[in-house]
Amino acid sequence: MTALAHETLEAAMPKVTTPPSDLDDVLWQAWKAMELPEGYQAEIVEGFIEVSPTGRYSHGRTANRLRRALDRELDGSGFSAYQDMNVIHGRKVWIPDVFVAPEDGEEHVAEGGLGIDAAAVHLVAEVVSPDADSRARDRERKRRAYARAGIPVYVIVDDQQGHGSVTVLSDPVPGEARYASETTVPYGTAVTVPEGPAKGFTIDESITGVPEAGR
Repeated sequence: MTALAHETLEAAMPKVTTPPSDLDDVLWQAWKAMELPEGYQAEIVEGFIEVSPTGRYSHGRTANRLRRALDRELDGSGFSAYQDMNVIHGRKVWIPDVFVAPEDGEEHVAEGGLGIDAAAVHLVAEVVSPDADSRARDRERKRRAYARAGIPVYVIVDDQQGHGSVTVLSDPVPGEARYASETTVPYGTAVTVPEGPAKGFTIDESITGVPEAGR
């Protein structure tokens, strides 16, 4: 992953012609001006534009299992599970591996169609990639960012912790950038979503796979 720090933004965004009013606008204009090669995505997380490649096979397999299982759980509820879509909060942009939002979400479309407003998102989930920066992003930076946005539930599926773990965070405290409730279980132990449209949804080995010694 490459993070574009504040000091490098001027060089990174030659197409921006409107003087930004503050750092958030600088980042926003830079993000909109970026032209990435196929297979890469860019997010704005805690004052940085972070560019990352699409996930490897195991990452995509787990994310797809989770999305499909959530869609079955949500069938008929008016909500759906999504992938590959921008979630926008002010001038912040995230692309969760999976998230839950209204099935008919046109009224929540943000910024002229660039994505969906974070206020309409009830659950986000990230599958942790093996590199150190991706681990810090999903475990720390995005944890704070999603809490600041008041997203009710954050699920972290983490192949990299022990033999694998699932963490379910809920009860966001936006002003403190934290979640008040946290449950972490190892792969092989089921955990349920505590609130929202997916309340009672179970994350188990059908999604994570079985624990593997030596992970």
